[in-house]
Amino acid sequence: MTKESAKKAGQGLFVTMEGIDGSGKSTQLGMLAENLRSRDLDVCVTREPGGTEIGECLREIILHNAQSVCDNAELLLLFAARAQHIAQVIQPALQEGRWVLCDRFTDATFAYQGGGRGIQLSIIEKLESMVQGDFRPDCTLLLDVPAETSAERTSGRGNSHDRIEMLDLVFKQRVRQAYLDRQLVEPTRIFLIDGLASIASVQEEICRIVNDLDSRLPDDG
Repeated sequence: MTKESAKKAGQGLFVTMEGIDGSGKSTQLGMLAENLRSRDLDVCVTREPGGTEIGECLREIILHNAQSVCDNAELLLLFAARAQHIAQVIQPALQEGRWVLCDRFTDATFAYQGGGRGIQLSIIEKLESMVQGDFRPDCTLLLDVPAETSAERTSGRGNSHDRIEMLDLVFKQRVRQAYLDRQLVEPTRIFLIDGLASIASVQEEICRIVNDLDSRLPDDG
């Protein structure tokens, strides 16, 4: 699949939700799915890392392994999970005409492993090319909150923190900046949304963006 819109090929749309931990993206993704289903659209909701049996096993290793995973191993595991996810879930769903809503995708790898861990972006780009080719989301919704807000919100999750959530404030600031840098490079795909606004206001903005995207694309056939 190329960078052409999936809609042009008679397929569904691929929408990803991004943001640092505590940005509210998972809540908003669920609300968007409900909104689309209320319009009788067939929606597949998935996540990264994960989305497949293999992906969920790798997610457990990446996020919850008691032993530390080195940065390069973490990066390779993420792309291994992504390769399976695209082949087994995302592309088949799009080809069936379904909308695919994904909680994180490759932008998260550039932000967390690139911006946060400091892995060279050229290395991530090579893996992206190998695993995805030209396959990209039709639309990425980036919920932006300050790193301090992320820390405050995730601190209320009790003992449910994973390895990534427990990283320090400086790490979160680097990740946030990496996300913002990517949005500046791809403003027509990545839409920046104020994650400090009310839940209702954020959802209204998300629906406006998605509805506008859908209306600008040709109908099937």
